[in-house]
Amino acid sequence: MSLRRIRVVNPDVLADLVRDVARDVLLRRDLDVSALPADAGVERPRNPDHGDYATNIALRTAKKAGVNPRELATWLAEELATRDGVASAEIAGPGFINLRLAADAQGAVVGEVLAAGAGYGTGDELAGRNVNLEFVSANPTGPLHLGGTRWAAVGDALGRVLSARGAKVTREYYFNDAGAQIDRFVGSLVAAAKGEPAPENGYGGAYIAEIAQRVVAAEPGVLELADTERDEAFRRVGVGLMFDEIKAKLGEFRVEFDVWFHEQSLHDSGAVEASVAALRENGSLYEADGAWWLRSTDHGDDKDRVVIKSDGRPAYIAGDIAYLRDKRARGFDLCIYMLGADHHGYVARLKAAAAAFGDDPAVVEVLIGQLVNLVKDGRPVRMSKRAGTVVTMDDLVEAVGVDAARYSLVRSSVDSSLDIDLDLLASRTNDNPVFYVQYAHARLSSLARNAADLGVTAGSDYGLLEHPREGDLIRTLGEFGDVLRTAAELREPHRVARYLEALAGAYHKFYDSCRVLPQGDEEISDLHRARLALCVAARTVLANGLALLGVDAPERM
Repeated sequence: MSLRRIRVVNPDVLADLVRDVARDVLLRRDLDVSALPADAGVERPRNPDHGDYATNIALRTAKKAGVNPRELATWLAEELATRDGVASAEIAGPGFINLRLAADAQGAVVGEVLAAGAGYGTGDELAGRNVNLEFVSANPTGPLHLGGTRWAAVGDALGRVLSARGAKVTREYYFNDAGAQIDRFVGSLVAAAKGEPAPENGYGGAYIAEIAQRVVAAEPGVLELADTERDEAFRRVGVGLMFDEIKAKLGEFRVEFDVWFHEQSLHDSGAVEASVAALRENGSLYEADGAWWLRSTDHGDDKDRVVIKSDGRPAYIAGDIAYLRDKRARGFDLCIYMLGADHHGYVARLKAAAAAFGDDPAVVEVLIGQLVNLVKDGRPVRMSKRAGTVVTMDDLVEAVGVDAARYSLVRSSVDSSLDIDLDLLASRTNDNPVFYVQYAHARLSSLARNAADLGVTAGSDYGLLEHPREGDLIRTLGEFGDVLRTAAELREPHRVARYLEALAGAYHKFYDSCRVLPQGDEEISDLHRARLALCVAARTVLANGLALLGVDAPERM
């Protein structure tokens, strides 16, 4: 069996090569090819003295194939050492294989980056997936708080990452403009307009008085109307004003939605009634104690859920059920919900709703985000100037700017609570992660301007890039696509931010060790040109990664 020979070596290509070689070795020795794992287990070792990459494929294959791990590793290493792009393959421990790559094959990653440009890192493994990504979806009863702001940053970044890997993504905001919370919001507006205290369980803060005044200005005489008409006017105008503000603030935060979906439309259109009727017809609902219940325990929920209350009114889940049915009717084969820390119960009930309609519950994914706290001078920031009881998106952006706000909210897993140090984010030091990454891009941009002034252009003799720091930077560049693939697969855009910090670190170390441009009367050499090409590639990948996070890549700082 002849193996394809390679020139460009990046982690994906190397993993394919290792698995191809392992398959060939097993076939030639009449060993069980099915013993091969699905992936080659190629990783960069922590200690660079162990090589550029290492694989444990022999350890994971040997037992099932009926051979000693170190013996299998020996056969694989001998074969791998003959392949283009592999400078050496050495056995370590009980059966690890350490690989060193040829400089020209490894350096050809630079050419890939330069050829692909803004498209470097993209992929097509999600092509054909039609994804509905619902995030933020804060109730229109006040300014966006920090929890909603975190979802704005993370949701937008996740949408960009999914799109980069081939998915068709529709970003959707679900306005909860029906129900008790809107009633309390309206009651609070009316009380503020009349100069009265907010009702029990109502909303406070300066924004309530601001909106109430705008309603009165837009609807002169509104306070003289009958209560029902007055409340309807405050609902129509006040909720609309709150909607408009939320939309505007999200736009300023660089978050755009394709669909603004109103909960009330499900009730007005009859979609809720139709969905309930469909579940009754297929036997997914039963009547007990005068109410109608979803048989959600049949599908893994911890209890059955009331869909229609005993007074005949729909429970909140009725709208959720109709909304999911509407999404599926619009052709989405994956519906991702990004919900707050107090919504754990929604995971099972939404999947149960999907199953009740005959869907695979896997069409529903629910991501739960944890709380965010602001810290200044070592102490929590407790209250907003405007919202009163919560800290808002505006408070964060005013303190550190959009770039630092977005980056800091994305760079940690949403599974964990997050403390944002305002003093750190306002600093211009390497301890500030967004400054560290942006400064690397600005430094590369400055280098590009200096190269142009000196007449140095990027070259393509990548085999000259033999310095260890050059190799570290090249290998980091080569991992970008794999990082994006994993971030999309696991719905974890924070991996992109952490990667960018590693890339910035690799570049800063390279810059301190390898002079890129000639000095004085020194002639321009092929090494200068090759190093400049490496710098252009690093700048490209930094810009690509920052764009996926919705963060600017500055030319100067």
